Amino acid sequence: MLLIVGTIRLPPDNLMAARPVMARMVLASRAENGCEEYSYAEDVLDPGLIHVKEIWRDQAALDRHFASEHIATWRATWQELGIGERNLRVYEVGAPRST
Repeated sequence: MLLIVGTIRLPPDNLMAARPVMARMVLASRAENGCEEYSYAEDVLDPGLIHVKEIWRDQAALDRHFASEHIATWRATWQELGIGERNLRVYEVGAPRST
């Protein structure tokens, strides 16, 4: 299983325009075979900072995601939305457990 966590940043003034674009990306990604979890969340203390969390079944699923039409569409909006700073990391993880 692969866990992707990190942040993206955009100008706070662009959040209203970015929300529907991000919602389409999240919904399309969640529908992909191999996507276990996919979410974006706005930071409550730092306007324009978006936290990203993704869980993928395996590398093949993540590779298909990166080749998908909806990720190409999403990336094509970055300049218009002012998304420049991205800090995402991929971790290989084992099976989840309760705390």
